Amino acid sequence: MAQTVTVRLLLLADTHVPKRARDLPARVWDEVDRADVVIHAGDWVDLPTFEALKARSSRLVACWGNNDGDELRALMPERADVTLASVRITVVHETGASAGRETRMSAAYPDTDVLIFGHSHIPWDTTTETGLRLLNPGSPTDRRRQPHCTYMTATANDGELGDVELHRL
Repeated sequence: MAQTVTVRLLLLADTHVPKRARDLPARVWDEVDRADVVIHAGDWVDLPTFEALKARSSRLVACWGNNDGDELRALMPERADVTLASVRITVVHETGASAGRETRMSAAYPDTDVLIFGHSHIPWDTTTETGLRLLNPGSPTDRRRQPHCTYMTATANDGELGDVELHRL
């Protein structure tokens, strides 16, 4: 009988280092050490943060955001697609306005189980009528008008995304 493997995920976006913080919070680095896969949905801002996260992660899946320059854009795609434990994941930075997001994203990503995005710094967790799960982990360094800086963790196992948790810093 085949043994199922649970993949621990850390979801990040909008780190904006060094403009919004000198470094990622210590709790985030601790999560990097525990995660099997770190997923970052863009707006890194600086190359050293990307390099440090890539070096410390067991595996990094990432895209660039609107605040990332040519140097960062040369290292990662605008859209990253990966299948982890039979869960099809797409990572993008922007998804447009919140109004109508579920319908637009279901049409744009029909072969995706989970869409991870950033840009707004506003945590988001919904499931569309087609079953597409939309997740925005917020920002661990720039809360904007939110009460807390945030990130998410989750697990992927046998085609299912589970244990999705929003963490407040």
